Amino acid sequence: MRGLRSTIALVVVLAGLFAYIYFVTWKQPAEPASKLEKVFAGLVADKVDELKITSDKGEVTTLKKDSGGWQIVSPVTAKADETEASGIANALGQVEVSRVIDENPTSLKDYGLEKPRLVVEFKASGDKDYRRLQIGEKSPTGSDLFTKRNDDKRVFLIGSTQETTFNRSTFDLRDKTVLKFDRDKVDGVEVHAVGKTVQLAKDGSDWKLTQPLQTRADYGAVEGLIGRVQSSLMKSIVSDDATPADLKKYGLDKPEATVELKAGSSRATLQIGSKAENNTVYARDASKNAVVTIDSALADDLKKGGDDYRRKDLFEFRSYNVDHLEFTRDGQTVAFEKVKEQGNAPSDKWRRTSPTAGDVAKDKIDSLIGVLSNMRLTSFVDATAKTGLNQPALTVAAKYEDAKKEEKVTFGKVDNDVFASRSGDPGAGKVTAMEFTEAMKTLDEIAK
Repeated sequence: MRGLRSTIALVVVLAGLFAYIYFVTWKQPAEPASKLEKVFAGLVADKVDELKITSDKGEVTTLKKDSGGWQIVSPVTAKADETEASGIANALGQVEVSRVIDENPTSLKDYGLEKPRLVVEFKASGDKDYRRLQIGEKSPTGSDLFTKRNDDKRVFLIGSTQETTFNRSTFDLRDKTVLKFDRDKVDGVEVHAVGKTVQLAKDGSDWKLTQPLQTRADYGAVEGLIGRVQSSLMKSIVSDDATPADLKKYGLDKPEATVELKAGSSRATLQIGSKAENNTVYARDASKNAVVTIDSALADDLKKGGDDYRRKDLFEFRSYNVDHLEFTRDGQTVAFEKVKEQGNAPSDKWRRTSPTAGDVAKDKIDSLIGVLSNMRLTSFVDATAKTGLNQPALTVAAKYEDAKKEEKVTFGKVDNDVFASRSGDPGAGKVTAMEFTEAMKTLDEIAK
């Protein structure tokens, strides 16, 4: 019993000692921010041109900065992630001493600094040797890290948030862009997937679909695809130097999908292979031997057909640039013309020019123009058979941009379905019946 009491007493004493250390030493307020000492006083981040990072896994990565930016030189040769490398250089210039713990430690083991968990070494302009930041264990509160500078005996604390900045693996520090190309110069896209081919070509400032059919392309859909390819990042590196056997193993000898971006005579091609783990797929830049994994979402995007890239806006005119409208049905045509008024506060108004001349209520014509300009095709059909377009329910002809451009759209009805066909476009497409009915109702109100 006496032994048990002695043990309990010893536990109480130790608990009290720990409480004293915790509440008196670690819970002391840090120095005001204005008085905090910079770990590397005077260091300018832009002057840092070499880094060597030893992660908590023991992986050592060396980076050097040249005219092309940061490069990894060991253990592999590859372009570095500029954000990651610059972030470390900036952090080295900004990291502060929260508190000095021991001016002259007799043992670094107590702080996890005998064999530091993390080491950040760097050279700035003019440095012959590396300067070194050694990071050990966390403080008892968990909010700081025991740290030591290579030319200083002191053990001090820095904020624990710095661990996520400095503890970086080679993969973390590597540029993860899968396919590099100059987006501004891309003038063609070709996608092969699920036995289909989609080809798109730049047409001035717009895009056009050239295969499987020739028609207008949706600018946002095409640019969105290019953007997703450009922003696709590797999730892991499977092999830096894949053999033909490797390519077969990962489904890249006969890719599931391929996207080729053209810029004049230049080509950048991304190949997608078989499925990998965690919603990823194997992929490679066709000009390189490396095999990586990327998010499977891009592979799904590449399986879209030509219709997904067709422009769905039925009319190209907009309320601010349309000048003339003609509506023909049952052999009768009603025409409207925009009239530009003069004066101190000019405003545009519309007049009916045929079959009888007269003014048109502004809210009514604005409503009709709004419905038409916002009409979008919800789906496409390859041919006009069984669309009612052989006996049109309505034909709309428009002139816009000071009558420099013209377009014509014909509508057909089959039961409750409404189809539309643009002059010069293949096939036809469906539109919302409710929008068509609304347009016809408003037209009736201003036709006479």
